[in-house]
Order: sequence, then structure tokens, then C-alpha cells
Amino acid sequence: MKRKTGRESQGANGQPDSKKRALSNEEAATRFRDGLFDGAELQKYTTDYAKSKPYLHGVIHPVFNDSLLRSVRDEIQEHLHFTEKETDIYKIFQSGDLANLDGLDDASLSRLPSVLKLRDAMYSQRFREYLSGVTGSGKLSGRKTDMAINVYNEGCHLLCHDDVIGSRRLSYILYLTDPDTPWQAEWGGALRLYPTTTEKDVNGEDVKIPSPDYSLSIPPAFNQLSFFTVQPGESFHDVEEVYHPKEGEDKSKKRVRMAISGWFHIPQEGEDGFEPGLEEKLAERSSLAQLQGRGDIYDLPQPQTVVYDEKPADEDKGKGKGKGKANDEDEEMTGNEFTESDLGFLVQYIKPSYLTPDIAEEMSETFSNESSLSLERFLSDKFSARVRSYIEEQEKQGLPPSAEEIHAQTGWAVARPPHKQRYVYKQPSVAESKSPIDELLNDLFPSPAFRKWLTHVTGSDRLTSHNVLARRFRHGQDYTLASGYDGEEPRLEFTLGLTPTPGWEKQSDEEEENEDGENKNGESAESSEPKAKAKSEDDDDLVVGGYELYMAGDGDDEEDAAIYRSADADEDDGILLTTAAGWNRLSIVLRDQGTLKFVKYVSAAAKGDRWDITGEMGVEYDDNDDDEDEEKEEEDDDDEEGDDDEEGDDEE
Repeated sequence: MKRKTGRESQGANGQPDSKKRALSNEEAATRFRDGLFDGAELQKYTTDYAKSKPYLHGVIHPVFNDSLLRSVRDEIQEHLHFTEKETDIYKIFQSGDLANLDGLDDASLSRLPSVLKLRDAMYSQRFREYLSGVTGSGKLSGRKTDMAINVYNEGCHLLCHDDVIGSRRLSYILYLTDPDTPWQAEWGGALRLYPTTTEKDVNGEDVKIPSPDYSLSIPPAFNQLSFFTVQPGESFHDVEEVYHPKEGEDKSKKRVRMAISGWFHIPQEGEDGFEPGLEEKLAERSSLAQLQGRGDIYDLPQPQTVVYDEKPADEDKGKGKGKGKANDEDEEMTGNEFTESDLGFLVQYIKPSYLTPDIAEEMSETFSNESSLSLERFLSDKFSARVRSYIEEQEKQGLPPSAEEIHAQTGWAVARPPHKQRYVYKQPSVAESKSPIDELLNDLFPSPAFRKWLTHVTGSDRLTSHNVLARRFRHGQDYTLASGYDGEEPRLEFTLGLTPTPGWEKQSDEEEENEDGENKNGESAESSEPKAKAKSEDDDDLVVGGYELYMAGDGDDEEDAAIYRSADADEDDGILLTTAAGWNRLSIVLRDQGTLKFVKYVSAAAKGDRWDITGEMGVEYDDNDDDEDEEKEEEDDDDEEGDDDEEGDDEE
């Protein structure tokens, strides 16, 4: 989808020219630091820019007059209010007043004289020509200004994107961090640039594929200007999370990454350098086009969808050995009816209570009403203990830093591209030795027995296919951005949460455990009776992210459909379901066409990684059921009409 910030200029700003004062070259120069416009410095920055990697970018430090920039910072702190905004792609504090400086009234502008001076200097002809010369990007508009003030506190972040929207030509960030307390690189908040590789699309044309790993990190610094040419499919970047202080560090002083960021646009109509039709041409190469499939064949992971035959027993008969074998070779499956062999297989993995008829009936009724289920302590005590032990050992060992090293050393891979997703994953595969994760991937979830069970608890008539995946979301790194489902028919999606660490959601008293793994009643948390319930929609306490969220899409590609926290309390924010990362919880959802879904970025403040196994199941419902329901409704209506006729006869 196309990403918007909500601060695009309106035409030629939609404001009188009197609000923007044209500066002479001499006056503009006084607002920048001494020597910036000297020929030798210009040549240095131009040379550095032309040689920059992974794509064209530059850094000027310092850039403005120091006293002016300090005054700007003081005015912002004194007069502006910032509102927290969160979507799938970012968490920031943004000034609503300064979505566009030209949108302010005169009274508001009078309280921000230094900010206005800075804006006029930034978009002055002198500085635009200077940046145009350094970057070689072409002429820049002085009429269409586009700047906002963003604040990143601990936990704030902006995930990978390429900034390609509309008429943007240059992106910039001017840092306003504390001038008297230099920003430390280990605090995070860096601008990070991602390299790309060139591959061929389905038509044999070149397409750039971004790496899941950034190659350059540029930490913030007061009075530093970072900038780059907006390059379709290439200028991928993010803003590193501003990290919470670690244990033992001073937490009294907040880390505030304040910056003015924005874009220089191509010349508008009436300006020198205006090219009719250029903006429309740029739109054709926008991020939306990038997301709509030219490089999809290089996305990882690629689905490994297994389509079932009409008689699933035939395709599975004779397959499987030992524990992974759901049915004896000489025993056929008949429809969706359970056999003793099915139950004997499932009980090795699933908590026995979920296999009883009364609980299955309760789950089916809940799913029928809610189109979702959340099943706590889904795996059996014995098997879940094996899974927990395996995952905890993996977290102790850690992972190497790069995607290539992870795959070479562990056999797991890193999802890409980062403007869609990033996490470590494993797909079903043949292996001589199996971890508990492999058993779930290869044996339980693809099995005919689990297919039968899922059919029963969801009330579906048949499942037609499956695609399963194990995922590990590294804290401080991983996420999925909002993506839609385009299938004409609904599909079943399930996620088995296998995150062993605490702190992902606020636990109720009944769920709290002591150090011995017992709840407040002294019962083993693993042996407590399972419950079937609709999933919670309360995500207020999910400060470390990692939750999975479903929301209604509005069908408008021009809007950022993943905005969900910034809506007014009285407005419908579109959230359908949220599920926090947790241990041994199976979530099942019937997903309709157009529904968006994402896993929120996992903060570095989390106590561990987010683990799960997720799956997609093609599902069919017999039309006969609907016909029978309609016939029953018609019969009921006929009966009511007959009763009315009889009452009328009595009255006569």
C-alpha cells in the first residue's frame, strides 16, 4: 500500500504568499553556519555525495547558525504539543500544529519566529540551489514546502520504506537533539540505509530487491542535516528504535530524538524548471507499484501451499512413520469422523481436554458467533515442556547478526523485503533429526487428524489446502507490515504463540504465576483447565509490541489503512482482533477478503523474542447449509403468517 504521513502540502500550500518571505542570497546565508557556501566545501560535499553508498545520500554537520537552531528548539519545546501516533510502520510523537507550517494562522506563527526563519532559510533559493548542486537531483520547488517536527522517545521507531510518493525529490532530516548533551549512538535513533541487489522480474526487466540488513547507520547529532535523493525502489531506509536505558543505566534523563523532517519537491507549475506531466510519471514508479508485485518472486518466504485431494485419506494413506503418523497404513479415513488412531495421534500433542466432545462443541459455538477462537494452554503438558526447553535454549545461544550467517549456521532464513516484513523463519522440510518445532511443522499441523479437528471446532465442511510456517521475531528487529487478503472466499488462519518470556501483556490475577510456575491458587499453570473464548481486543498494555492485529481495510489505496491508534475515542479505528505474544496459545481466525493483518515491531525492551507457528487453511462451506437455513426461515415465516390468519378468523 502507499504510505502517507498526513503532511503533504496542498497544491502551492493553499496559503497566501505573504506567509512565505523570499530571502536574498545574502540574508539566507546569515542563517547558516559560516563557510557552508564556500566553493571548497561545496566541492567536498558534492564529491562525497556522488561516491556515497548504498545509494546517494549526504550529511552536513553543522549546517545552520547555532544560535538560530537553539532558538528553534526552545520555541518547539515551549509552544508545541505532540501527540503519540502509532501504526504498523511507526510509533512517534508528532506536532499536529506543524503538519504543514503554511497551514498555521498568523497568531500561531507569531509564537514561532525562529521556526519560521528556519523554514524560510531551508526553502530559500540560495539553499535549494546549493542542495541541487550537491545532489545533482535537478531544480527544487520553493513554493511547495513540506516539513514536520517529530519526536522519538524510548520505544519510538519508523520501519523500512523508500519515501517514494508524488512529487518528492529530496528527503531530509534536521536534528534538534539536546545541544548540550551529545547523542550517544548506543541510544539508537539512527537513520539506517538498506542496500539493494538487482534481479529480473517476470518480464525480464531489472528490479531492485532491498536486503533485510542495513549497511549504513547515521546517528543523530544536533544541527546535523542528513539527506538523500528519493529513488524509486532504492532509497530504502528506517529510523532505528530509540532504546530504553538498560539495567543499571541512568533512567532519570529521557532520550528525546527531536528532528525536523520533510521533502524538497519537483518545481510546481509557474516555477523555473517545471516539467508538465513529470509528477504523473513519478507516480507510476511509486512505492505502490513496488509493492504490487514486480519483485514478489524474490520475496521470502514463498508460500509452500499443499492442496488436498477430494479424499484426503488417499493422499495420506501409507505416509508417516512413528509419532508423525496419524493413521495406520491399513486404516482408511472416512470423511471428517475421528478414529481411535486420530485421537491417539493428537493426544501426543494437544491437551486432552480440547479433544473431548463437550469442549469441541463449545469451541464450535464460540467460533460460529465470533469467527475467532483463542485457546489457552493448547499443547499438552509433556510436549509443551519440550517446546519451551528447546526455545529457551535457542534464545540462550542467540543468533548471528546477518541473514546469510543465520541461514548458514541454523538452517532458518530471514524474511524479506524489509518494506514488507522481517523475521526469522523455517518451513516444513525433511530432516533426519527433528526438533519440537519440526514436529509441529511437519507432523501435527499438516496431519489429516489435525485437519479433522480444525474442521470440527470451526464448523467448516472441508479444508482444501494448508501452508504452515515457524517464525521468530527478534526483539529490536522484526515485524510484518500490514498486508491484505485478496481471496474471494474466506480462509482459516491460525497462530500458535510459543513465546516463553513474560511482559507481553498485562496478566490478570488468575493468570499470574509464581516462580514455581503455579498460579495464585497453587495450581500448575500447565495443568489448569483450558478455556475457549473470543480473543481480547485490549492492547493498551502491549508496550513492547509483538502483537498480531487484524483490522478492516477501507479499500482506498491512497490512504494509510494501517493507522489505528490516532483515531478519536468516539471513532471506529477499524480494529477487529488483537492477540498478544504469549505462551502456548492457539488463535484461529476466519479471515475475509480485504482484511489487513500485521505483527507489530518487537521492541528491544522485550525480555525475549516472539515465537510462533502460523498457518493458512483453504476452507469450504457447503451452499446446502445456507439453503437449508433459508428454507427453515421461510417455513418459520409461513408458520407465523398462518398463526396471524387464524387470529384474524377468530376476531371475525
